[in-house]
Amino acid sequence: MSAFFISNSVTTGSDMTLSQDKQSLLMQGEILLEVRPYTAWGGAVTAWMYVPLVRSHVFEQLTDYPRWVQYFPNVTKSEIIQRGEVKRLYQAAQKAFLFLTAQVEIYLNVVEVIGQKIQFRMEKGNFNDFSADLELKDCGNGTLLSYTVQATPNIPIPSILIQQAMNFELPANMRKMRQVLCKGQ
Repeated sequence: MSAFFISNSVTTGSDMTLSQDKQSLLMQGEILLEVRPYTAWGGAVTAWMYVPLVRSHVFEQLTDYPRWVQYFPNVTKSEIIQRGEVKRLYQAAQKAFLFLTAQVEIYLNVVEVIGQKIQFRMEKGNFNDFSADLELKDCGNGTLLSYTVQATPNIPIPSILIQQAMNFELPANMRKMRQVLCKGQ
C-alpha cells in the first residue's frame, strides 16, 4: 500500500472530516498524510488510517504505552513513570542517519479522553518542542485514527529534511501500528 497526500485545503491539523473518496481509500488500507512546515528546524504531520476494530478496543491497546515499542520500530523504550489523571511517560528512540545514529529521550505528559483522544505534551527531552495528538472516530465497522505530530529537534536540521523523514517513515509506522493492533484483538 502507498500513502496518499492531501492538501491543506481539504483539512488541517487533526480534523477528521474527510471526503467519501478519502474515507474509501482509508478503508482499503491506505494511509493519508498531510506534511506541513512547522518551524525552520521542525516539522508537522497528520496521518489518517482505518483500523478494522471497534474504537474502544483500539483505544485500550493504544493506552498500553509500553507496547508502543511494537508500533514504532525506532522507539526503544516506552514506560509509564506516573499514573493519575495526567500520566507521565518516558520514551527513548534511536534513528540512524547516514553515518551517525541519533538517540533521543523524552518525558511526556499524557491526557486521555476515554475512547476519543490521547494528547502527548513534552515535559522535557531532546526536542525544543514536541506534541502529538491521537484521535479516534467510529467509521463503518471500525475506527478512523488520526495521528498529528509537531516537533522541533534540538539539533539544527533543516525543516525540509524533517518533513521528508516524516513523509517517508510515518506511513510504514502507521501500517505497523495497524498490524500490531489487529493481532492484539
